[in-house]
Amino acid sequence: MATGVEELVDMLFAMIDEAKSVPLSSEKCIIERDKALDLLDDIKAQFPMELGEAKKLLAARADYIASAKREAELIRKQAEEKARQMLAEDELLAQAKQKSNEMVKVAEDRSRELRRAANEYCEDALRRTEEAVSEAYDEIKRSRARFRAAAAGVQQPVAGTGAVAPGGRTVYDAAADEN
Repeated sequence: MATGVEELVDMLFAMIDEAKSVPLSSEKCIIERDKALDLLDDIKAQFPMELGEAKKLLAARADYIASAKREAELIRKQAEEKARQMLAEDELLAQAKQKSNEMVKVAEDRSRELRRAANEYCEDALRRTEEAVSEAYDEIKRSRARFRAAAAGVQQPVAGTGAVAPGGRTVYDAAADEN
């Protein structure tokens, strides 16, 4: 069983690509409707999972940023505490302020760097996810259009008689399915 949207779209593409041609037509083919519809249903079912993964990435980003803020706050508090301890003597006072400022600057720099790295990672992951979902969606639309075009090429039942035209097949009516 296929696991990803891309694999399912590839299977649908292969089904259409390998389908037998309709006699006297190189652009139309005959495919098994149930198999094609099953693949399309599987594709539709996969979209929520991939969107769920994108939401997980966003949550992981938020956790990462929150962790960086907590770490920065802890470092800042540690620096402040250390500075308070050093205030006992005048000579150490200048050193304490300098060290505290350095630690705060390092913490802020690290926090900015962590936030920047988290944002870049999430942006890249979301961009790739968006591209994959967009490609899959475009492929579904193209496959559906090809399927409709292929279905439209099959002979229609003879009007008013209920009899099927030569070939013995009825046409898949996508518009009727949508209603």
